[in-house]
Amino acid sequence: MDNIWEILGRIYENGVFIYGTVLLVTYALLAVFSMISVRAYTKRDNADQLNTLLSSPLAPGITVLAPAFNEGLTIIFNVRSLLTLNYPRYEIIIVNDGSTDNSLEQMIEEFELVPVDFAYNAKIQTKPVRRIFKSSNPAYAKLMVIDKVNGKSKADAVNAGINAAAYPHFVCTDVDCILDKDTLLELIKPVMQEEKKRVIATGATLRIANSCEFDQGVMTRMRPPRQLLPRFQEVEYIRAFVLGKMGWTLLNCVPNVSGGLGLFDKEIAIRSGGYDHSSFGEDMELMTRMCRYSHDNKIDYAIRYIPKTLCWTEAPVTVKIFNRQRTRWARGLAQLMYAHFGMFFNPRYGKMGMIIFPYNFFFELLAPIIEFTGIIYYIVMTIFGLINWPTALILLLFVYTYSVMITTIAILWDQLSFKYYRTWKEVAFLCTTPFMEFFLYHPLIVIFALRGYWYFLTGKKSTWGNMQRRGFQQTPKPAATAAAAK
Repeated sequence: MDNIWEILGRIYENGVFIYGTVLLVTYALLAVFSMISVRAYTKRDNADQLNTLLSSPLAPGITVLAPAFNEGLTIIFNVRSLLTLNYPRYEIIIVNDGSTDNSLEQMIEEFELVPVDFAYNAKIQTKPVRRIFKSSNPAYAKLMVIDKVNGKSKADAVNAGINAAAYPHFVCTDVDCILDKDTLLELIKPVMQEEKKRVIATGATLRIANSCEFDQGVMTRMRPPRQLLPRFQEVEYIRAFVLGKMGWTLLNCVPNVSGGLGLFDKEIAIRSGGYDHSSFGEDMELMTRMCRYSHDNKIDYAIRYIPKTLCWTEAPVTVKIFNRQRTRWARGLAQLMYAHFGMFFNPRYGKMGMIIFPYNFFFELLAPIIEFTGIIYYIVMTIFGLINWPTALILLLFVYTYSVMITTIAILWDQLSFKYYRTWKEVAFLCTTPFMEFFLYHPLIVIFALRGYWYFLTGKKSTWGNMQRRGFQQTPKPAATAAAAK
């Protein structure tokens, strides 16, 4: 019996060693691929392209969709941000998903909205639409507000917006997000530049809005979040977008376009069935079905990512809200893997089946489980005195140093490429965060992921909850201006 346990222990240890080695090598390769992608982007990026596109009559029309549920604290700033977008042909559709606060009333008063007759064509089934509003003020002619019965999911709200969208591409964003004025110009460029493939989706880097300054929905000063939990999320986003997704875009293997900001081909999205209202990871699920549809219909497609930060989102500042968010994300990942497991190592689906799906399964879905079982294993080994402490400590130090190094490289590479922070003191402040992430933040990610998996397995009911926004910090007015205003 002792020999059996010893053999099983060695098999487990060797398996974890191989798993960890492959993961570390993958991160290293993604870092290299990311640098290649970012350098290629910065070389071809110039203001002349934006100006040409802005003045071109051939610029594709874009619909901007933003669902809202009890977002009264930030809704006006968000809509004003969308109204400042720099693009020749676009419309804004805000979907009020049965809010019980004063979100709708605020918009009606602020933007002079009135009910209108509208030929609403429900290509994707959603909860009933009550009314559709347009502004009586020509200054807000691009704005439409849909008031509908609460569908208990972001997906149902976005689908209603897709049904009403007039243009061939739509941008999905969250109502707590602030967008850069050139967001639409940047997102549509890969669609227009790609000659051989049909670009079905484009994404861009998201950053944390906490501690940044805004003026009437426009970001005026970018700062690292002062609070620790949002700062952890800031470095996580930089690593995930600048290093991860920019690395994958070089291989045309982008696993997901964030629900916070993404441009999509409306025809492919509708033919794929739109967003799944039963999914807790609706952005991942839609992207997977769009890729699956494209493969099934022999469409040579591409998904592109942009390294520029085009969107700022308010991050949870309490563990309670953060727990709710990450539990939902993990549950959505488990749903996705279960629903589309037929794509796993299926050559019919090309890179999606042979690279993206296996990577998401082994290194996203299984990672929290392997880490948790590893902790249990080492606790048991410690109790029985079977740990080789010198080797274990060296291994722990290596993993810790490697994780800090990868995250720091992503932060510095992002700053050297785009110089978002005004001072290197702010960058240095942000670079201290990865040293704490391993011990304080990452355990929370593992715990909340396991909680999401448990909810998936047990079928626990859940809804699209209120994230309890705190609002955006407004740029302080100069003393002279403030005195004159009195």
